[in-house]
Amino acid sequence: MDKLEAMRVFIEVAECNSFVGASRNLDLSAPAVTRSIAQLEGALGVRLFNRTTRHVRLTESGEHFYEDAKRILEEVEQAMATASGSYAEPKGQLSVTAPVLFGQIHIAPIITEYLQLNPSVFLKAVFFDRISNILDEGLDVAVRIGHLRDSNIYAIPVGMVRRVLCASPEYLQRRAAPRHPSELANHEIIQASNVEPSATWQFESSKGKESVKLNPRLQCTQNGAAITAVKQGFGITRLMSYQIGEQLNDGSLVRILREYEPAPLPVSIVHLEGRQANAKIRSFIDLAVTRLRASPFIDHD
Repeated sequence: MDKLEAMRVFIEVAECNSFVGASRNLDLSAPAVTRSIAQLEGALGVRLFNRTTRHVRLTESGEHFYEDAKRILEEVEQAMATASGSYAEPKGQLSVTAPVLFGQIHIAPIITEYLQLNPSVFLKAVFFDRISNILDEGLDVAVRIGHLRDSNIYAIPVGMVRRVLCASPEYLQRRAAPRHPSELANHEIIQASNVEPSATWQFESSKGKESVKLNPRLQCTQNGAAITAVKQGFGITRLMSYQIGEQLNDGSLVRILREYEPAPLPVSIVHLEGRQANAKIRSFIDLAVTRLRASPFIDHD
């Protein structure tokens, strides 16, 4: 039994939760995948998957083995990359993660430019609105918004973004713009829960901090839906400045209560210690830092 190949098959089955899906992704027959897992379980003396007619799930032993197998294969790939020279030339698989809208607006154009410059790299873009553990999830590069707590990662600052209140010109023609956060209680409020998970919003000014409890007419789990609603003139919302930079520039949205905005949040590109020498990671980071620091929608003061 080729142990490394068996690990690769095992990892694919675990990530697909399917023998059929793994066989399709690996271009192997379903019986070959089943046989490989059976041989691996026999060699280890444990069951790695609980199988039903509809589902394939890792056992507790399988979950532990999955973490170890991912780490072992990554170390093998890095060793082979070093020997083959890919630490000097960008090539191989690269994974990049970012918040959804930041990824769609700012990282996707960088990715396509990077791939055009580096034809030997294959890139997986993973955009979601949660903080990922890049080691556990096998990711190479992440864009983080906010203050970093993980001391085991390298972080390169690229700028700052803010939580900003905005409304459409049409809405502000119908309703006078609030002059103080307390006046928001008299307005239609759109809550983008990824930006403001609570209905109590925090504000800061030269007089100090204050909070205002609101009763949102519309709550959106996706920031894009909140952007659509505020552009249609439904009410006032709070979003990240990078999410609506173009709309603020073209006048389709208006920034309000600017003097009460909370302190800005840093934007950083992070990666793991030990991976910085890899050319595909280093070259992507270099390009991303250059492009993001030049973006008009990210503050650089």
